[in-house]
Amino acid sequence: MTRTYVVTGAASGIGAATAALLTGQGHRVIGVDLHDADVTVDLTTHEGRAALVTHVTEHSGGRIDAIVANAGLATESTATVAVNYFGAIATLDGLRPLLAGSDAPRAVATASMASLFPVDDALVDACLAHDEPAALHRAQQLLDEGQGGLIYGSTKRALVRWIRRNAATAEWAGAGIPLNAVAPGVIRTAMTEQFTATEEAEKAILQMVPMPLNGIAEAPVVANLIGYLTSVENSHLCGQVVFVDGGSDVVIRGDSTW
Repeated sequence: MTRTYVVTGAASGIGAATAALLTGQGHRVIGVDLHDADVTVDLTTHEGRAALVTHVTEHSGGRIDAIVANAGLATESTATVAVNYFGAIATLDGLRPLLAGSDAPRAVATASMASLFPVDDALVDACLAHDEPAALHRAQQLLDEGQGGLIYGSTKRALVRWIRRNAATAEWAGAGIPLNAVAPGVIRTAMTEQFTATEEAEKAILQMVPMPLNGIAEAPVVANLIGYLTSVENSHLCGQVVFVDGGSDVVIRGDSTW
């Protein structure tokens, strides 16, 4: 059965690997990115988010089967807040009505094992309050204070908390839509090239992000998991944040979640 998927961040990395996997399985993929995509929009802006819904509706005829909210940045910048959290939520909520015509609607967001790192509570709270001006202001304060390294993990912490808060609601579970997230460890992509370019760099990042099972992964590893989570076969996973991180979560949290 051919399905229609929307994949943001489709021009590179995990998004490109996911799009390739799905098209290889015979599905239709509407790729979204800043360039080299079916829909080219900037998800850091309100205009770009509105255009996403308009153009995907046009491309799909008003019906899709799955959303993969994957677009993101890992830079120390306010733009990281705008796309990683507010862009992702706008993608999921904005495209959710287009899932109504699917017999097996699915949605997945790309989080990160960095959600386990120390975060800035004020930034996380501003995100979860859907107060984008306050969140951007707090991110700028962190940059000014030399604490920009907290921004990325904070956006991903907020995203997974939003997933957990919303997955079982009437809008998602009640509508038969499994909403979940993947949380990759270090994945060998253009985004992480500075951490994987040399043997010394890899050793350094693995001290911070322990991956005892097979080390740094390639993008198709995450794509395969996204493929399952958005498949017809995934009927009951709800609000799960699935770590595909070579064991980082286990090393960092152990059995503390139970």
